[in-house]
Amino acid sequence: MKVTSSTLLALSISSLAAMANADEFMPTELKATSAQSETKGFVEEQTLGGTTRNWYANELKRRDDRFSYNNHGTRESTPRRINWVQGTILNYTSGFTEGTVGFSTQVAAYNAVALDRDAKDIAGPNNRTLTHSDGDAVGQWSKLGLANLSARISNTTLTVGRQNFSSPTIDVIGNRALPSSFQGVGLHSEEFNNLSFDAGSFDRVSPRTEASLSKFRSEYGATGVETDRASVAGLNYQPFKSLKTTLYATHVEDFWNQYYFGAVHDMGDNATLGLNTNFNYYKTLDTGSKALGNINNDTFSLAFGLSHLAHTVTLSYQQVSGDEYFDYLHETNGIYLANSLLSDFNGPNEKSLQLAYSINMAQYGIPGLKFNAYHARGWDIDGTNYKGTAYDVKNMDGEDHSGYSIGTSYAVQSGPLKATAIRATYTTHRASKNQSDGNINEFRLVTTIPFNIL
Repeated sequence: MKVTSSTLLALSISSLAAMANADEFMPTELKATSAQSETKGFVEEQTLGGTTRNWYANELKRRDDRFSYNNHGTRESTPRRINWVQGTILNYTSGFTEGTVGFSTQVAAYNAVALDRDAKDIAGPNNRTLTHSDGDAVGQWSKLGLANLSARISNTTLTVGRQNFSSPTIDVIGNRALPSSFQGVGLHSEEFNNLSFDAGSFDRVSPRTEASLSKFRSEYGATGVETDRASVAGLNYQPFKSLKTTLYATHVEDFWNQYYFGAVHDMGDNATLGLNTNFNYYKTLDTGSKALGNINNDTFSLAFGLSHLAHTVTLSYQQVSGDEYFDYLHETNGIYLANSLLSDFNGPNEKSLQLAYSINMAQYGIPGLKFNAYHARGWDIDGTNYKGTAYDVKNMDGEDHSGYSIGTSYAVQSGPLKATAIRATYTTHRASKNQSDGNINEFRLVTTIPFNIL
C-alpha cells in the first residue's frame, strides 16, 4: 500500500495526541502577576550592552562547481570563497515607565568590519561580506539595526519600528556576523499561563549584510520579485505539561498565504531514556497577483530524538508535496523544518531523511562543551510538472543530494568572558547535476562575546 503524505500527516498528529493524553491537562488561566505592574521604571531597568562576533567561513566547491564573482567589471570564477567579518552590536534598552500603560525604547547600532578584503577571496556579491559594485569589500559599515518604541499593558506589548520578531514564518536570522531585523509593528501577549499570542506586519527587512533596508523577496523565487508587506498572526498553546503546540497564519502580499502548525512532545526521563517528538507542517497557497505564479505546497517534517544522559540520537523525515520549492522569505529564518541544514532539503516533491547525534560533555565534568554530527539525504526531487516561471525547477527530474556535518561548541562558564560562545563546524554537500545546492565543503568558525556596560 502506498503511504501518502496525508496519511503520514494524520499518523504524526494522532501519535502526538495519543502520547499527550497520558499527561495531565493544563487548564488555561489568567496570570496572577503583571509584568507592567512590577516595572521599576524607565531609567531604573535600562541596560546598555551587546555582543561582538568574529565570523569566519571557508568554502571549497568540488567537482566542476565554481563561485562566480565580479572582479572590477569582469566576471570570473574561483573554486574557493573565504569570508571573515567582525560584527558588533551595541544595544540600549530602557525599562518601562510606571503606570497602567508603560513605555520603553530600544536602539541598537550594528557595525561590521571586513577582516578579509581580497575580492577573489570574498567572491561577492553575497550575503556574507558587503561589497562595492566592482567587487571590492566595504571595509567598514554601520547602521541602526534596531530602533523602536514599545507600549505595554499588563503582559501585552506593542512594538513599533525596527525590531526583532520571531515566528515560524517570519523570524530573525542570526547565522552571519550580524542578524537581520524587521521594520513595522509587532505585538506579543502573555496574559495566560499556557497561551500566548503574536502578531506583526512589516514592510521592510534590514538584511544581515547590507547597510540599508530592503523590500521582502522570497528565498528561492525569481530575482527581483519583491513584495510590499508581510503580515503574520498566531498562538502558542501548551495543553499538557509535555506538549506544546503552535499555530500561525501569514499573508505575504501578492506572494502567498502560508499556514503553519507545530507540536513538540517530551516523554520519559533523560536519566534513563527520554523521547522528544517534533512535528512541523506548512501549507502554502498563492494569493493576490501571484507574483511567484501558482503555488500549492504541503511540506512537513517529523523528528524523533532519543536521549540517555549526555547522548541524543535523532531521526528526522521531511517531505515536500508540490511542484515548486517549499519557499520562505529571504533574510528570515521562516523555515522550522527538521532537515533545514546547509541545504534546506526543500526541492519540489523532495523526500529527505536525517540521522543526527549529539553529546553534552557536562555529564562528564566539562560543562559548556558539546559535540554534534549529522548525515542527511534527499531524493525524488521532481519539478518536471511545474507550469510557472518563478522557480528554476523544470530540469529537476529524479535529483538527489546528501550532506554530513561534524561540529563542536563551547560556552565559557565563568570569569570575565562568561557566556562567550565558540562554535566550529565542518560540512560537506554532494548533489546530482540539477540539484541547486551543488558540491561544496565548508569550514566555519564563529566566536561570540557578550558585554555589559550598564
